[in-house]
Amino acid sequence: QVQLVESGGGLVQSGGSLRLSCAASGTVIRLSPMGWYRQAPGKQRELVASITSDDTVTYADSVKGRFTISRGNVQNTLYLQMNALKREDTAVYYCARRDAGASDYDYWGQGTQVTVSS
Repeated sequence: QVQLVESGGGLVQSGGSLRLSCAASGTVIRLSPMGWYRQAPGKQRELVASITSDDTVTYADSVKGRFTISRGNVQNTLYLQMNALKREDTAVYYCARRDAGASDYDYWGQGTQVTVSS
């Protein structure tokens, strides 16, 4: 059974940094397309960053140049390094996994709250 557990969220001042982690079991992250989503109150969930099994990465325009998605070389963990955080980055962040070739993500973590204060 696939399980994804996020950690690393918290309260940070505008301009600060956080690194989110997503520990996986029941799946091998480096072999699976993975993504980070976020959902702010009253807003739709949006894809922030994604990485494929061949390390192709994509980012939402709103986070390009500030966020970096990566996988651990040894640990079965997905990361999201977030720099130069802005208040509008405040949201619950989720990691997700999909099968190669599938369009939808089928496994989700429980989410971790990121709050950016001014």
